Amino acid sequence: MNAPIIDPLQGDFPEVIEEYLEHGVMKCIAFNRRGTLLAAGCSDGSCVIWDFETRGIAKELRDRDCAAAITSVCWSKYGHRILVSAADKSLTLWDVVSGEKVTRIVLQQTPLQARLHPGSSMPSVCLACPLSSAPMIVDLSTGSTTALPVTIPDMGNGVAPPSRNKFPDGTPFTLTAACFNKNGDLVYVGNSKGEILIIDHKNVKVLAMIPISGGAVIKNIVFSRNGQYLLANSNDRIIRIYENLLPLKDGLGAFDNLSKTIEEEDTLEKMKAVGSKCLVLFREFQDSITKMHWKAPCFSGDGEWVIAASASKGEHKIYIWDRAGHLVKILEGPKEAVFDLAWHPVHPIIVSVSLTGLVYIWAKDYTENWSAFAPDFKELEENEEYVEREDEFDLVPETEKVKESDANEDDEVDIVTVEKDPFSDSDMSQEELCFLPAIPCPDVPEQQDKCVGSSSKLIDSNHSGSPLSEENGQAANNASSPLEGKFVRL
Repeated sequence: MNAPIIDPLQGDFPEVIEEYLEHGVMKCIAFNRRGTLLAAGCSDGSCVIWDFETRGIAKELRDRDCAAAITSVCWSKYGHRILVSAADKSLTLWDVVSGEKVTRIVLQQTPLQARLHPGSSMPSVCLACPLSSAPMIVDLSTGSTTALPVTIPDMGNGVAPPSRNKFPDGTPFTLTAACFNKNGDLVYVGNSKGEILIIDHKNVKVLAMIPISGGAVIKNIVFSRNGQYLLANSNDRIIRIYENLLPLKDGLGAFDNLSKTIEEEDTLEKMKAVGSKCLVLFREFQDSITKMHWKAPCFSGDGEWVIAASASKGEHKIYIWDRAGHLVKILEGPKEAVFDLAWHPVHPIIVSVSLTGLVYIWAKDYTENWSAFAPDFKELEENEEYVEREDEFDLVPETEKVKESDANEDDEVDIVTVEKDPFSDSDMSQEELCFLPAIPCPDVPEQQDKCVGSSSKLIDSNHSGSPLSEENGQAANNASSPLEGKFVRL
């Protein structure tokens, strides 16, 4: 949706809750590449795929071997596969069309996040971030894992270093966040020392290091859709945006030229010098008054906006900044904590997951502008007496002469070429999966009164309570209807 065409004075970001989705207790969400399908991981181990155009359930993926809560969901490049990580230490790869399980792997630690390789249409490699160990590359076809180094001294063996963070029983652990770059040939790892490492995951080699001021633990690390910007959320309550200076297609090959231009002998200083030519600090976002922690930060589909949720348990607040660093909007929802956030890849829509398992859809509140339908339309505040022109209702008015068109009628019109999507991160593929046929759910006698699917729209976006209380009140009114349980004799 192009906001300047609708109204150039309105920002292209969401403002109010349009509606919400309900199905079990959802924990995490992810859009496919076009934003037509929304995958949601639930607390019972199932993964629900919503048709985002109709707000209906298109498919439900359920594994009998998994009953633990889903920690993350990830789509493949063309949407034919979905990778699901769960709290029972499992990684499950699903075929979306058939709904069948492709493979299931059990790790030694619980994966908090898992991401498929972004450069392959049918990826067999994923990046997993376990709870208390270093990030690892997992081969989904063989089940083999390769731990990635989290500090420069350990790049030879990839073993996580001793950390100042410990479990209650005294066991040390390392907080790490990792993600692929746009092409998938590099992995960016944020460690507990406040360092961003650029790693060649095929050779398990650290290529560069970018230190963050203050040395705070990095909790999230995310690339923008176009691959030009990197977001790092640290424990010092600051979100930092870095500009990626490496080429998008062959970032790994650019390191050979960078290493030749730097003559540092010390390994650490050389990697810092190389890192300074890979990432440059672009902006910093923080709340200087409340100094709050941030949760689930991400970019908008076009990379022009940055959003993050407040980590406070009793509030549903979403902060929106423009890329210049200005806070433009604070979205306030029900008094429920935010679990996950996602921005629609194409439209100005934000989807948030609440503590109760509801998925809220935030959209723009468009104002009526009748002059957009007719250029000569003029809005009047009060009635005015209109004086018609002498030739206004003539069949051929003299004041409206037909202008000769400069267009050549003999030119052929191209109706075959398809314009490229401005928010597309690559070329369109004929094999891309955009929609799924909706499958009707059979009625269960015990759950006939429960709502499955999309609920009605919310009238007030700033409603302080959960919509669950609204539905309970409606159910009570329906049960007390005088027509309930009566028959009409014909």
